[in-house]
Amino acid sequence: MGMRLRSIVGSVLCAVASIALVACGARKEEAQPTSPSQSEFKRYQIAVIPKGTTHEFWKAIHAGAKAAAKELGVDIVWKGPVKEDDRESQIAVIEDFLTRGVDGIVVAPLDSSALVAPIEEAVAKGIPVVIIDSGLNSDKYVSFVATDNYKGGKLGGERLAELLGGKGKVVLLRYQVGSASTQKRERGFLDAMKQHPGIQVVSENQYGGATTETAQRAAENLLAPLKRPDGTLSIDGIFCPNESTTVGMLRVLQDAGLAGKVKFVGFDSSPTLIEALEKQEIHGLVLQNPFNMGYLGVKTMVSHLRGGAQVERRIDTGASLATPENRDDPEIRKLLEPPRE
Repeated sequence: MGMRLRSIVGSVLCAVASIALVACGARKEEAQPTSPSQSEFKRYQIAVIPKGTTHEFWKAIHAGAKAAAKELGVDIVWKGPVKEDDRESQIAVIEDFLTRGVDGIVVAPLDSSALVAPIEEAVAKGIPVVIIDSGLNSDKYVSFVATDNYKGGKLGGERLAELLGGKGKVVLLRYQVGSASTQKRERGFLDAMKQHPGIQVVSENQYGGATTETAQRAAENLLAPLKRPDGTLSIDGIFCPNESTTVGMLRVLQDAGLAGKVKFVGFDSSPTLIEALEKQEIHGLVLQNPFNMGYLGVKTMVSHLRGGAQVERRIDTGASLATPENRDDPEIRKLLEPPRE
């Protein structure tokens, strides 16, 4: 009987010891470090500041920024001037975000010089900045995420030269002074024209301004002295370097019954411009990828804030050419009709 009791007690002690070992092992496993999940990152607040808020281009930028914020678990605050010539308003927006103390700023400077001081002030206060769309006359930024605008302008110029068979008279309606992105497009276009001695640029110093309405008035003034007595134009081709100048010029041509009768290459996309491309009133649109620009602008900032791999100093978001012939290509269609806010 004593032997049997000792055997039972021994068995119980062994079982208890085994349970204790398992429990200790479980606690040890629980103590093992795990890789941080997205929820364990700080929820950063990032200001995203466009040049303006009315053009379709900026709506696509906003959609891309929101997609990145949702994917990465951060908050964005979208705020910018209504018009793309309101430098004071954009500066005031940046200064407001400095006061609020956001974690980072993603901004498209509407003037390459006027925005230097407020952006450098942000950096001096420990708020990193990612530049999108248009350049800045400063190197105080984390990364520059944008189209190769010179290449885009040259692409538009080459398309117009092709349409004209390398000869004829053309005009350029510029955007506005101080906009680095469009200045590079305009230079790319003019450099492309220099490669074709048979093409004469008869006007290159007119500016459309920040809105479609100002661009329309500028286009009327540009074309008026170029009309013949019968109402036709004495030029063969037109290039415009952004959405508002392209739409403004298109309206003037349509109102005069001249749409489609002169070769016309523009920049960017909107429902109005897509319809004109389908009707062959526009013969080429240089397309950026604004959704990707907004997305990569925010993603690059988050990567910098989280201290992961070193971000690229310059990120090219690409440029493509839409024509009446390739407008239904799936990849071109995505760029013609990007997601918008």
